[in-house]
Amino acid sequence: MVNYIDTSTLKHIIMSACAGMLCACSSENGVDDVPVTPPPPPEPVEQLPIRISSMPEKRALDNAFETGDRIGVFVVNRNADGSAVGLKTQGNYIDNSMYTFHGTWTSAVQEYWKDDITHADFYMYYPYTATIASVEALPWSVKTDQSAGADYKASELLIGKTLDVAPSEEAVNIGAKHMMAQVVITLAAGKGFTAASLAKANVSVRINDVKTQAAANIASGIVTATGDKSYVIPMKDNDGYKALVVPQTLDDGYLITVTVDGTDYHLPKDQKLKAFEQGHSYQLTVTLGKTNSGINASIVKWQDDGIDYGGVAEPE
Repeated sequence: MVNYIDTSTLKHIIMSACAGMLCACSSENGVDDVPVTPPPPPEPVEQLPIRISSMPEKRALDNAFETGDRIGVFVVNRNADGSAVGLKTQGNYIDNSMYTFHGTWTSAVQEYWKDDITHADFYMYYPYTATIASVEALPWSVKTDQSAGADYKASELLIGKTLDVAPSEEAVNIGAKHMMAQVVITLAAGKGFTAASLAKANVSVRINDVKTQAAANIASGIVTATGDKSYVIPMKDNDGYKALVVPQTLDDGYLITVTVDGTDYHLPKDQKLKAFEQGHSYQLTVTLGKTNSGINASIVKWQDDGIDYGGVAEPE
């Protein structure tokens, strides 16, 4: 008697046989049916840490930064073709990172170059501020009373930049430039005074009719005076006085007032002196005498232009 196998059963037998043959073939060829593990990715390229070196060109107070001083640093990566990218308030490669000076500059978190080929532009300013609304108009003001050394120092603004820097393990040096102008006033004894009597006198000095507020562009290093005019009281410095003032054009009128034992002596602005320029120091030697022509003043710019700005001031 012949037994017949239905079609579905036959199909199942054939498929099972084929599967068995495939398994046998795989074993014979040494091939496992375990998924192949992909090779590990290459090790990442070692990152280059960013290091900063910055010194003032000539620090108005100390010729060097002091321990604990803090600067803000922006880093802008250049395009692949080397062209520059403009500094922005936010969205740069590094935005307003704080570096603190302890012999060297260090940041709270170590920062790295993007890679070993991308050039970058570095911008810095001093002193550091946590929040900057605009890198094109950083608000700044000098103290109206700088008689204390701390207030004189607090009036100083430095800005610097180093452009198109190639990645390197060496520190990026950023020259810090003075954004303010410096006025140095020396008093000398004239008729009716001696050095000893002047030293014993009650003396005060004031710089008149100057703006004390400004807006600074961190990228360009240009400072623009803003606000209303006020006055600045300089700091006593050995035998003289000095103050930091906002760069600005000057109007006619009394530039300096020296008060000696209650008597005011006024120095009019010389017509040749048109402005206080940023990064310049102005030396005023004031000779005091108890006559109506008792003050002679000469002003020599830090970068001497050979012009004598001498003048006469009279007591009230």
